[in-house]
Amino acid sequence: MGKKKANRQDLMPGTLDMLILKSLTRGVMHGYGIAEHIRQLSDEVLHVEEGSLYPALQRLQLQGLIASEWGHSVNNRRARYYRLTPAGRRQLGQAESRFARLIEAITRVMRPA
Repeated sequence: MGKKKANRQDLMPGTLDMLILKSLTRGVMHGYGIAEHIRQLSDEVLHVEEGSLYPALQRLQLQGLIASEWGHSVNNRRARYYRLTPAGRRQLGQAESRFARLIEAITRVMRPA
């Protein structure tokens, strides 16, 4: 536990979907790869647990924002690989715009001129 657990951050509602979509802009990935990508790029601050990741992937697929197909991982295990759809790319653009506006607003409140 210790320091690593203390540095973890819970995600704001709605950000997990955006982070998954953003991760898939790099190309086709399996669920574990998506979680690792988020963890590594956040310098180990953001940890996406399986109990959150896989329901989010299923929801995004049902919404038509991602598609999947079965394949084999590097260690020859069967894995579902996800890719971004054109609708997912559009949704990501909208989510990024909303998130940027939110961050700007929070910054104005936290650091008034």
